[in-house]
Amino acid sequence: MAKVLDETETSSESTAPREERQDNATMEQYVRNKNLVLDFLHNDLNPRLLRYHWNKFNLLKKCYFYLKIEPRHLCVRDQNNMMICADILQIANPCQLQKIKKVGKNQTEIQLALLTELLEQLERGRKELSHYVETCDMATFLSQWDLTIKRVLKLSVLFSKLIALEEPRKLYVKHSLVSQVILGGAVHPHISLSLYTKKPPIFDRRESFASQNWAQLKWINENQESHLERWQLEIKLVTNDSQTEPGYSRIQEVISNPCVIHHLQPGRLYEFRVKRSDTHTLVYSQWHDRIVLKTKTVPVEDTNGSTNSSLMRRLTRTSSSF
Repeated sequence: MAKVLDETETSSESTAPREERQDNATMEQYVRNKNLVLDFLHNDLNPRLLRYHWNKFNLLKKCYFYLKIEPRHLCVRDQNNMMICADILQIANPCQLQKIKKVGKNQTEIQLALLTELLEQLERGRKELSHYVETCDMATFLSQWDLTIKRVLKLSVLFSKLIALEEPRKLYVKHSLVSQVILGGAVHPHISLSLYTKKPPIFDRRESFASQNWAQLKWINENQESHLERWQLEIKLVTNDSQTEPGYSRIQEVISNPCVIHHLQPGRLYEFRVKRSDTHTLVYSQWHDRIVLKTKTVPVEDTNGSTNSSLMRRLTRTSSSF
């Protein structure tokens, strides 16, 4: 009997360490897997990185999208059968160019819509995965590890798509930009079409101000060829929408930055909008910066001074008549 008890105690003592080792291995596996997911959330998909891409997307929405044509010049024969080098926009078929620009606009709108959807999916997926890791118990977490890995891989694929879509892409169109008649029977050259962006002009709030009847406007532009740019300004008098005072606005094209706008009324609010001037290759633009400035009122002393001088002239004429 004592021998049986000894064997039982020995068996129970050997089973306990085995179960303890299994528990330790399970815990280690849980911690290792959980850390893998946390590393992904903290490094590859952290909130700071998502905010960066949201900001980049918001800037992209405000950008101007242009059609890039390469090569820009082609060698063709003129009416005298002389070979000349011509700008492709001068010999392009206008109808075909408009069709290509429409394709570019549609592609841009699809690109921006997809970026919005991807960012929302990443934001939502990160929040759900983070909540799952924080609240899920060890047994459930390990039993559903395959599903968790699929969620991580899905978010990683979405992030890769986001990076690829953040830059404008090539255009694949069937339209022929230059007609065969212009080419004079020559082999149609390979013309590459793609999109590129320019950042929007943004008013410099510190350097823009208004005086009594004029305003100086300055905007920030990161384009290196700013001295070649043309800008379109919209000047609008801000009213209270009453029928007694009609609205007033005008559009003015400028080439200088900063520029001065004249012929404004004293003591009034004016809204100014700035954008890049339209070109033959502009495909898409939806956002324009605006600023509201109030012109200075006429000083009271000037009004009193003009009244006093007028009164003095009348008194002088009156006294001279006696």
